[in-house]
Amino acid sequence: MKTNTMRERLLASSMICGVALAALAASPAFAQDEVQEVVVTGTRIPTPNLTSVSPVTAIGAAELKAQGVTRVEDMINSLPQAFAAQGSSISNGSNGTATVNLRGLGPSRTLVLIDGRRLGPGNPSQSTAAVADLNFIPSALVERVDVLTGGASAVYGADAVAGVVNFIMKKDFEGVQLNAQWSTYQHSQHSDGLQSIIKAKAATANDPSQFALPKDNVRDGDGAEVTLTFGVNSADGKGNITAYASYRQINAVLQGNRDYSVCTLNSGNAFTCGGSGTASPARVGGFTVAGNTFRARNATTDVYNFGPTNYYQRPDERYALGAFAHYQVADWAEAYAQVMFMDDRSVAQIAPGGIFAANFNINCDNAFLTATQQGQLCGANAGTANNFRGVVAKRNVEGGGRQSDFRHQSYRYVVGMKGDLSENWNYDAYMEYTATQFSASQTAYFQTARIQNALIARRNAAGQIVCQSVIDGTDPACVPYNIFQEGQVTQAALNYLQVPSYTGGDASERVVNFTVGGNLGAYGVKSPWAEDGVGVAFGSEYRREHVDFHADFVATAGLLNGAGGAAPPINKSFDLYELFGEARIPIAQDMPFAKSLQMELAYRYSDYSFGPNTNTYKVAGDWEPVDGLRLRASYQRAVRAPNIVELYATPNHVLDGSTDLCAGAAIGSARNTRCAAVFKLTPAQVAAIEPNPANQYYGQTAGNANLQPEKSDTVSLGFVARPTFAPGLNFSVDWFDIKVEDYISPIGADTIMKQCVDNGVDSFCSLIQRDSNNSIWLSPNGPLGHVIDQTKNTGSLHTAGIDFAANYRTDLSVIGWDGGGSVAMSLASTWLDKLEVQSLPGGASTDCAGLYGALCTALLGAGTSGGPSPEWRHKFRATWNTPFPMDLALSAQVRHFSSVDLDSTSSQPGLGGAAPGGPTTDLKLGARTYLDLLATWTVADRYNFRLGVNNVLDKDPPLNGAANCPSGPCNGNTWPQVYDSLGRYLFIGLTADF
Repeated sequence: MKTNTMRERLLASSMICGVALAALAASPAFAQDEVQEVVVTGTRIPTPNLTSVSPVTAIGAAELKAQGVTRVEDMINSLPQAFAAQGSSISNGSNGTATVNLRGLGPSRTLVLIDGRRLGPGNPSQSTAAVADLNFIPSALVERVDVLTGGASAVYGADAVAGVVNFIMKKDFEGVQLNAQWSTYQHSQHSDGLQSIIKAKAATANDPSQFALPKDNVRDGDGAEVTLTFGVNSADGKGNITAYASYRQINAVLQGNRDYSVCTLNSGNAFTCGGSGTASPARVGGFTVAGNTFRARNATTDVYNFGPTNYYQRPDERYALGAFAHYQVADWAEAYAQVMFMDDRSVAQIAPGGIFAANFNINCDNAFLTATQQGQLCGANAGTANNFRGVVAKRNVEGGGRQSDFRHQSYRYVVGMKGDLSENWNYDAYMEYTATQFSASQTAYFQTARIQNALIARRNAAGQIVCQSVIDGTDPACVPYNIFQEGQVTQAALNYLQVPSYTGGDASERVVNFTVGGNLGAYGVKSPWAEDGVGVAFGSEYRREHVDFHADFVATAGLLNGAGGAAPPINKSFDLYELFGEARIPIAQDMPFAKSLQMELAYRYSDYSFGPNTNTYKVAGDWEPVDGLRLRASYQRAVRAPNIVELYATPNHVLDGSTDLCAGAAIGSARNTRCAAVFKLTPAQVAAIEPNPANQYYGQTAGNANLQPEKSDTVSLGFVARPTFAPGLNFSVDWFDIKVEDYISPIGADTIMKQCVDNGVDSFCSLIQRDSNNSIWLSPNGPLGHVIDQTKNTGSLHTAGIDFAANYRTDLSVIGWDGGGSVAMSLASTWLDKLEVQSLPGGASTDCAGLYGALCTALLGAGTSGGPSPEWRHKFRATWNTPFPMDLALSAQVRHFSSVDLDSTSSQPGLGGAAPGGPTTDLKLGARTYLDLLATWTVADRYNFRLGVNNVLDKDPPLNGAANCPSGPCNGNTWPQVYDSLGRYLFIGLTADF
């Protein structure tokens, strides 16, 4: 068992270093570590690549404004290195935050910094890691964003497995500045083929209003942001205070406002309109309500089109304010502080709830049933006190969409001091505290127990139709629910059945850091072939993380029907103590074939309170043989310790899988034979297992206190060139390879199902628990059927590819146009070679590069994004700084995503296997190339205007059907966190300086 001895030594070492180094002698202070290098890199793509050993992409404030974004997530996600994550286009499965996912390895493996210091957790939850929320970042205050991809744990600490996103903020502003922007979406409906399908469906539908086409031309999703920044220098010039206040408001967009999402598409040889088996009118056993009677249910046509009421873009309202201050209190000490606050509210809406298909009792003398209906349900028991028991389903179209109202209030405080201990040595010491208070409400959900009460209805002594629970006194508040005739649902019944629920919590992070750095060259520690000496930095850090999530009784007990599971509490924390050191070693300078040759080393030791300790390290070097050419290479060992949710989450039934391979398997087929054997069923029982039309199945997830940290190895090789024959041109090429071992993730319900049924691994079959219907989604009074899917150290993640970047600037006089202004061009591109996941230790790896679909989402989605993974992504911008008045500049940007194939068309064993293929509609998501245009001009030297249109050609997103559209990342028949899904984006903005 561990003692506190090591932790005490780690803290003491920081104080000893400070006292010892104060006495050391003189030489110019050395910029000591990679945090500093990131801070001082250039402001435009790809300037940082020209000076950094590790590949870094920088996005300047001008590029942020050129993109027209008010949400920082949109800018980050436009980079080729970033994959889809939580964001504004997710409704089902949203938590109200925006996260960043570098290299497709998951938000929990991407570290977010503000000015080189951690941004704390953004959302306390019982089911997902509390990673940084990009909504916290005020876009108008961002001076630059540096994106360093590849492992960086030795420098920045745990979680920097895929890389680091470092937001450099304005901290020395003087004056007053107003930033304002208004934006909107506009779309012209032009999917004629889909419109024909929808019209045909409306003509045969029980409720044609479900399939109403939107207006030919729509404008919606308006957004506005206003930020006021003001700063002042101290009278003696030794300090500055920069403060800001910001307001952002964005309106919702419904899927019903786009012709390609107004209908939930079925996969097949051709698209058809489909939906959920929980429909309206109600399903009762094998019947569907028709007027005042029953008719035989048609599983193909008796479905509900749940698409139109879902949000394509969530509404959002955010208030933010803060201040950055620094003051040189002495020659050796500069005090600094940062205070930041955010209050953000966002609402997610999905289709109406109701009674989701499950077994319920209905009394055979139910007063709402006609005599004919009683006979159809109960046969000889019609009119008696006996009960019919069977599947009941009813969509609550009368109550409207289910909403989750999220609110996050976040605070961040930094207090520190830095300066020079001597001419040789410098220091930086700070304390940081970040906290997020979270609250959420869920409305328009039915409480499952009340459903059963409301379905048992009889006449009381006064002849009134009431619940049996009112008659016997077990639930005097019950109001009977008449689903047996169309149009007879009362508001009183809805008031009884619809029960709001509330969740909330707190997530916090405390950091204490002390770093010293110096130049050992003053003591003769340097290479004989170099002018500069060895630079070092070392120090210690303490970090404490805490998550407290709680919910009301309704949510904790999982009493809401169709909510996807319970919300059990979690209240845990851990402490971390670290020692770290770095060295930069110039080997040769200004020598033949070695204008510069240097090495960088880094090491970090981490001691976690819940058990493990870890070692991370870096070895990197760059060689500039001649002017204009630099070669660079690095190897880095990074770690990610399990987070609080992965360690301590209590078992919970949630929607986890997208398939039941036994459901409906034909008698005589291999699957039917296998399922009958392992689940002890007859072939007829297997064939009778009902599939879920919505492709949603239950799993039982849980944390695991025995988890060990993930380990990753990153290798990168590249070069940077500035050819002398092309002044103004520079470009870089970098190959990266990142492999994560002991990958922390659930195995995945779909993987477990496939291992059991198709691959014949009996040990996985015991994890599949079927209910009395032999189902894993049709369960009486709750999700009893499920797949056990606990978080484990499973296999591995592996990604590799090549980044390309280029930048060219020139005056047009070089081509003979004197006075023609200048042009600037930039390119950022990534080729994805591999995105492999090994679900099981020692098992085969599955490569999802260039693929999309439910299988890859199941493999990658638990800890990553699960969205499409195009092999090629490009972003090219050309800007003409014209000679015309008002500093007019015109800019065009092209964004490209290569096509992706359906995962089941791959012959890899974990995907299509020996029988690759899939529905024709889903075989491929076509490539998309978007054109963006921008004009900027300045009036009176202080009013800078910008006017832009993104997706000028109003291209529709690529579409696929429901069989390969897992809820969450796939929304509205497409993947809106990847593709432009709302049409043209128009914006106008103003930056005014006073």
